[in-house]
Amino acid sequence: MILPVFAIVVSLALLALSADKFVDGASSIAYHYGVSPLLIGLTIVSFGTSAPEILIAVMSATSDNSDIAVGNAIGSNIANIALILGVASVFKPMPVSSTVLRREIPLLLCVVLFSTALLYDLMLSRFDGVALMTTLFICLGWLVWQGKSQPDDVMGEETEERVDTRSDTTQSIIITTVALVVLLVSSKTLVWGAVEIARAANVSELMIGLSIIAVGTSLPELAATIACVVRREFDLAIGNVVGSNLFNALSVLGVVALLAPGEVAVAVLQRDALMHVALTICLFVFCVGWRKASGRINRFEGLFFVCVFIAYQWLLYRQEGVA
Repeated sequence: MILPVFAIVVSLALLALSADKFVDGASSIAYHYGVSPLLIGLTIVSFGTSAPEILIAVMSATSDNSDIAVGNAIGSNIANIALILGVASVFKPMPVSSTVLRREIPLLLCVVLFSTALLYDLMLSRFDGVALMTTLFICLGWLVWQGKSQPDDVMGEETEERVDTRSDTTQSIIITTVALVVLLVSSKTLVWGAVEIARAANVSELMIGLSIIAVGTSLPELAATIACVVRREFDLAIGNVVGSNLFNALSVLGVVALLAPGEVAVAVLQRDALMHVALTICLFVFCVGWRKASGRINRFEGLFFVCVFIAYQWLLYRQEGVA
């Protein structure tokens, strides 16, 4: 039991570090090749923050542990909204000024509803995987178009401030490559540790994916989001979460469906997917909704998110007979 716990702790630390370096390196490469900061924020940063979840999905699916990947995809999205945005907005209320972000949040809601609808038959088939990946590429095309048509959006200005423009292209390529290798190794080790802990503690792999791994892979985003809030880069903070959730809902579930199609636990649909949808609707109402002025997540709404997250984690362990 000690070795799997140690493996998870070390793997999560390496995932956090390598994912951050991967985003920095890839963003720097794109910037040197003339990609706009807004487009970098909408695509590369969002993909980079989802890289741990995507690689965990690949490792889980190829080792017949798909429940970990499904749990991690949905659990990470729940943690991103309820824990990360919740804690950050309790620390400081976050207004939404970006026009692109106010358009991306409704897109996220549609994506979450679509991915949840595919789970209705309690199956993830290869057809579902193709549908999810096709939708991902359509969304990427839309994000690229938004990035080119809104060059002066405030989120682009905030992204430009975090892009490393000092490193040359060769150095950035080396950093990105090394980070990707570390991501691969740490993802594989994390899945092994999670499976061993699930067996030793007699809990489901789904629950481990929804709780320990989901929270662990979201902790780097919590630190990054709080850092953005301190710098008053509110749109970038929310945009990172929205983009990451969009990639998780499509790419992670899509990878699982393509590599290891099969049944999905009833609890995923009746408990976890419904929580995912409910939190995304709340995010939409708080940040966009029907307000004429700019949306925002205030302290009360942030506290609501945090309380929901705590209650959800308690429910998970209660239903597993742990609590």
